[in-house]
Amino acid sequence: MKIVVLGAGLVGNVIARDLAEDTAFEVSIVDFNQQTLDILTHDYDLQGICADLSNPNIIKDIVKDYDLVIGALPGFIGYQALKAVIEVGKNIVDISFFEEDPFSLDELAKEKGVTAVVDCGVAPGSSNIILGYVDSILEKTESFLCYIGGLPVERDWPFEYKAPFSPTDVIEEYLRQARYIENSEIVIKPALSEPELLDFPEVGTLEAFNTDGLRSLIQTMDIPFMKEKTLRYPGHIEKMRVLRETGFFNKEEIDVNGIKIKPIELTSKLLFDQWKLEERDEDLTVMRIIIEGIKEGKKLRYTYEMLDKYDKEKRVISMARTTGYTCTAVARILLEGKFDKKGIIPPELLGKDSEVYHQVIEDLWKRNVIFKETIEEL
Repeated sequence: MKIVVLGAGLVGNVIARDLAEDTAFEVSIVDFNQQTLDILTHDYDLQGICADLSNPNIIKDIVKDYDLVIGALPGFIGYQALKAVIEVGKNIVDISFFEEDPFSLDELAKEKGVTAVVDCGVAPGSSNIILGYVDSILEKTESFLCYIGGLPVERDWPFEYKAPFSPTDVIEEYLRQARYIENSEIVIKPALSEPELLDFPEVGTLEAFNTDGLRSLIQTMDIPFMKEKTLRYPGHIEKMRVLRETGFFNKEEIDVNGIKIKPIELTSKLLFDQWKLEERDEDLTVMRIIIEGIKEGKKLRYTYEMLDKYDKEKRVISMARTTGYTCTAVARILLEGKFDKKGIIPPELLGKDSEVYHQVIEDLWKRNVIFKETIEEL
């Protein structure tokens, strides 16, 4: 079967490499950077295609001959790429985490007979799949809380942070207001607000803060309390708030000696080198999911803990592993015909299928991405 991966960034190239290890698949990867493609196609059984993926017509022309498309593009072009793929009538698993509402494409996907799995990374992604599964076995789910963070092992001053994707996408998390569900109502809170300190084995103390991470869960899950928080090393919140409140994240142009610039573009440019994960930089991903509900008259708490680290053997960063391998697990499920519901499919709907849930968890386990589950009666 033929698969095409759109985007050869830190996560896209890991997705392509993982799928290419399966001899049942012919895998192509598309990017505008020919040098990156040359390295990948030299070292792995991949076909490289150099193209401008900001052009929807080019995307349509490329994907028309493939059985499945993987979307691994930056968020600012992710939505238009998804739409282009759906218009051609191709199934897609997407990790681009764009700002637009994916459900606006639901009718189009159904009309074209397309299964379009969106937000299929680590969080959103595997966290949603876990919630969907637990919700399906509980009589009533009362709360969902997810803490998630990707961090460098080496804590270099001043930011003690590295980004596995564009700094602009990270900054967007600090700008968008965070939506939560409290008492079955949507509550809006500022990003970076409500800090709390939490301890994690092998990692230490991290600070958690509000970001807009629930995404599709707000529309798909009838749970009275839901919240997701981002994890960073202590002190990160204050640094980001200073930059934000000073105007470094503003998108409106300002005049600097007769030159019009957007502060956020300058900030992203400056932060790129500061936040860039260099080759062999080690990172980790830490997640804690807490779900409470009622089953057989008992109140239960399900806790899932995950700590993943840089793969030294394959030289794959943890955030690419946890994001990319969730995506490839779901890709295999679609190609095997084990899930064929049409429309826009958020990962929590996949998790409600027990067979799908267990296959995803097993695929992750085989790649040493391990969720430790504990269940306790309250």
